[in-house]
Amino acid sequence: MNNSLYSRSQKYDIDWMVQNSMGPNVIWLTEALTGVMTLEPGMRVLDMGCGKAISSIFFAKEFGVEAWAADLWVKPTENWERIRGAGLDGLVYPIYAEARSLPFAHDFFDAIVSLDSYHYYGTDFGYLEFHILRHLKRGGQIGIVSPAYPVEIPLPSPEHPGDDWHWMNSVDWWERHWNRYPELDVEHSKALPNGWQSWVRWHELCLRHGRRDDWAESEIRQLREDEGRYLGFVRMVGRRTYEMTLIGTTSTPE
Repeated sequence: MNNSLYSRSQKYDIDWMVQNSMGPNVIWLTEALTGVMTLEPGMRVLDMGCGKAISSIFFAKEFGVEAWAADLWVKPTENWERIRGAGLDGLVYPIYAEARSLPFAHDFFDAIVSLDSYHYYGTDFGYLEFHILRHLKRGGQIGIVSPAYPVEIPLPSPEHPGDDWHWMNSVDWWERHWNRYPELDVEHSKALPNGWQSWVRWHELCLRHGRRDDWAESEIRQLREDEGRYLGFVRMVGRRTYEMTLIGTTSTPE
């Protein structure tokens, strides 16, 4: 469990993390994101696609922020039990929400984050502008860590890692995608260092602790064969600027 890249994460029980895992180790990804974001006690943070809310628990415990744990797949009552078990019922609030219909006020959050979920909904051309940035205060940061190709892959290409990964985009694609918006200043957009090694290591730890997901051994094999050439994560942070256009409007596209 020792991982010099993620010193804060070593305080957390491995069985708790394994039990609540929904993919790559979200606690490691959360700590990686906090290395390039500014979080301070008392901030309001939206954790989009939080899964079982352990990333929200990490934010609250480590940085003293208030976290809104929003997810579509995991019911808020289930997450509330985990939040209460962590003693954070005054800092973390579970929400059942769809990414394109968020029940929050405009300019409400100091930061918005997404760990290993943004690629499910954030590839839409207008998503940032019409669905999420309006809930972020001017000057606030949005940050994600999501699976991504470290480099562009020309298609068709024999180098492509296969159909299992056809849904991924490259780090450069994500940077271009966010740079479309004058309302957002991209501050950081790079491949996550040692991302694929941590992905493999987490799968192996889960197997060692009795969790045998159907896809784990296949992903381990593919990740090891690839050795980080085309499989990894993007870590990206942007800041909402003051030059707003459509953010303040009341209409949304059909």
